[in-house]
Amino acid sequence: MHQLTVIVPLYNEEENLLRVEQKLGEYAEKSSVPTQILLVNDGSTDESLKMVREICERSEHFSYISFTKNAGLSAAIKAGIDHVSTSLTGYIDSDLQTDPEDFEVLLKEINNYQLVNGYRNQRKDSFKKNLSSTVANNVRNFFTKDGMYDTGCPLKIMHTDYAKRIPFFKGLHRFLPAMIMLQGGKVIQIPIRHYPRIAGTAKFGLRNRLIKPLIDCFGYLWMKRNYIHYEVGEKHLK
Repeated sequence: MHQLTVIVPLYNEEENLLRVEQKLGEYAEKSSVPTQILLVNDGSTDESLKMVREICERSEHFSYISFTKNAGLSAAIKAGIDHVSTSLTGYIDSDLQTDPEDFEVLLKEINNYQLVNGYRNQRKDSFKKNLSSTVANNVRNFFTKDGMYDTGCPLKIMHTDYAKRIPFFKGLHRFLPAMIMLQGGKVIQIPIRHYPRIAGTAKFGLRNRLIKPLIDCFGYLWMKRNYIHYEVGEKHLK
C-alpha cells in the first residue's frame, strides 16, 4: 500500500502556520493512504521556525527540517524530497490557496501515472498574477512540450523514486512534469480548487514569474540534451 509524505516549503509564513497545522492535520487523519507532513523552513526570519517546532511537538503527523539561511523554493522542495522515505511524495504551498483534501483527487490517478499535477482552472488571484502565470506557462510549454498549462500549481503527487532522480537546479520546481517525462514517466493534470491568499504575502513578483522562468528554460534545454537515462535489464550483484 502506498504511503504519502506531503512537503510544505515555507518562508516567513507565521500568519499561515496555524491554518497549515489544522488543515493538513485534519487531512492526515482521514487520508485514504497513511500520510505524514514534512515542513521545510527555508531560512525564515520571522517566528515561523518557533511555530514549526511547536507544531511538530503537538502533532505526530508533522516533522520538519530547517535551513540555516534562505535558499529558495527549489532548494526547499529538493531537501524535502531528499528526506522522504515513503513511496509517494506530495507538495503543497503553505499559503493554502489549494486544499489538502484535493490530494484525494490526485491519488485516484497515481497508480497509472508517475506524477499527477493539479491545475487551477478557476484561479482566485489578481489579474496581473494570472496573466503573468499564463504567459510563463505558455513559454515553458514552448520549450518543454510537456502539455502542462499550470505546471506551477502548488498541489502535486509524485512517485518518490522518480522524484529522487530529478537533478535539481534553482528554478527547476517549474519543470517537475517535464523532468518526470525525461525519465520515461507519465504525467497527467487534474482540475482542483483554488482560493485567495488570506494571510501572509506572496514571495514571487513579476520578475520571478516571467524573466527568471524564461532564463531557466535554457537551463532545462541544456539538461534535456545531456540527461542520462537508463534501464537495467538484468543484474547480479554481490
